[in-house]
Amino acid sequence: MNPLPISDYTAASALGVGRDATLSTLRAGRGGLTPRRFETVELETWIGQVEGLDDRPLPAELAEWDCRNNRLAWLGLHADGFDHSVARAVQRWGARRVGLFLGTSTSAILETEIAYRHRDPDTGALPPGFRYAQAHSTASVAGFARRVLGLEGPGFVVSTACSSSAKVFATAQRMIALGLIDAAVVGGVDSLCLTTLHGFNSLELLSREACRPWDAGRHGLSIGEAAAFALLERESAAPAAWLLGTGESSDGHHMSSPHPEGLGAIAAMRAALAQAGLQPEGVDYVNLHGTATPNNDAAEDAAVRTVFGTGLPCSSTKGATGHTLGAAGGLEAVICMLALRHGFMPGGLNRHTPDPALQCHYLGANREAALSVVASNSFGFGGSNACLLLGAAR
Repeated sequence: MNPLPISDYTAASALGVGRDATLSTLRAGRGGLTPRRFETVELETWIGQVEGLDDRPLPAELAEWDCRNNRLAWLGLHADGFDHSVARAVQRWGARRVGLFLGTSTSAILETEIAYRHRDPDTGALPPGFRYAQAHSTASVAGFARRVLGLEGPGFVVSTACSSSAKVFATAQRMIALGLIDAAVVGGVDSLCLTTLHGFNSLELLSREACRPWDAGRHGLSIGEAAAFALLERESAAPAAWLLGTGESSDGHHMSSPHPEGLGAIAAMRAALAQAGLQPEGVDYVNLHGTATPNNDAAEDAAVRTVFGTGLPCSSTKGATGHTLGAAGGLEAVICMLALRHGFMPGGLNRHTPDPALQCHYLGANREAALSVVASNSFGFGGSNACLLLGAAR
């Protein structure tokens, strides 16, 4: 593929709101995970919560869309003036020529969880004010963002678990290459809810402490929330970064466990390299999916070694952000673009004892380096895999 310019990008997560906050937290080697409770959840765990969402209702004209997920989307869309960048793209290309493709996993299921507590005791009916289409539906965040940004081009949500907001980059690339659109807003939004926390706990995958990717004693993930967005355009005079290649695969090995040899992950990484016309040695750093579950880290380590060998620096940033599920691919793409722009590779947090069975060149601390190309891995339940190759704007 021809490299596709990325005109702007931003994120809101437990690391902070906007590029500067995200960058400064990462460069300081700090994380956003805290041992706090969420809603009625009494589990012993750490979470990556975005501050202030409970106190930031949407404007009155958007009240029908009000929910935690859309509040988080609103926060992200207005960070770093991202909405103004989209407005300029609309002025340039026209509202019907700008698409919107977002990833989410649970959307605003929290609204349904809260509504269920207040159902009618006699009939079981949910409260009359409950709005499925504007909240719980996975399509909600796309409908909300299109309205906020004034977009009229194609728009939909991809929901393939943890690869969702990486796959939307590939969706946008294809739509632009086909001439259906000239620009696209991509990214993902996923917010904390009871179903996710209890669900991963029931799978015995929830860590009781801040998650520890690539650690010998890792025993589970930490749940986070985030909104992350990027603007892709057919051409740009001053791109912030480049989308060089995308790779996708679906191995369908198991509903929740990765293929033990990482076959789907290998296919996605090789597809991204082939599309970009790059050899493995052309990549400077890999942002790992790195969930800190025993099976996931082991499978990804095997896959990365197969494609890149053991010398390529890599790390997981989920020890800082938590696993933001459907927003993880988008958030980690933003982190990769910050790394490209500012010349550093973020070290993985919370690794106390390296696992001798994992042989990748894992960074336990930040490393300064001029980067040209980085890879970002995102692997979801059911064997839905994605890899993005991103290039520096030079």
